[in-house]
Amino acid sequence: MADINNILDNDDQLSEELLLKYASGNLTAEELHAIESKMINSPFVNDAVEGIDAFKNKKQVQQYMDELNRQLQKQTEKKKKLRARRKLPSMDWIITAVVIVLLLCVLGYTVLRLYNSKKEKTNIEKNKN
Repeated sequence: MADINNILDNDDQLSEELLLKYASGNLTAEELHAIESKMINSPFVNDAVEGIDAFKNKKQVQQYMDELNRQLQKQTEKKKKLRARRKLPSMDWIITAVVIVLLLCVLGYTVLRLYNSKKEKTNIEKNKN
């Protein structure tokens, strides 16, 4: 959320300033028509306008919107921190350790097999003599 003072979607193209003008009745006919058409097309905008209209004291609306924006910012930051904590740690060292252990196992198997084959050859030669 780049702009903490504008919680509306970019598709709505409706700012808080325009909503506050609508609530106070300081709009031109063009702006009024634009907002009302957006209210028809977007239930979110419709709810926002209805919520602002419910306030008796229009000066409190700005304070309330600022408080809502701060709370929303805190919640999103908290969720980001939780997601960051849930991420798996870097697996580079674990993968390196697993590869080394596997290589040691293969090397050990090869050495034991060569040792056993030499031992068998010596046993066969001893039995022939």
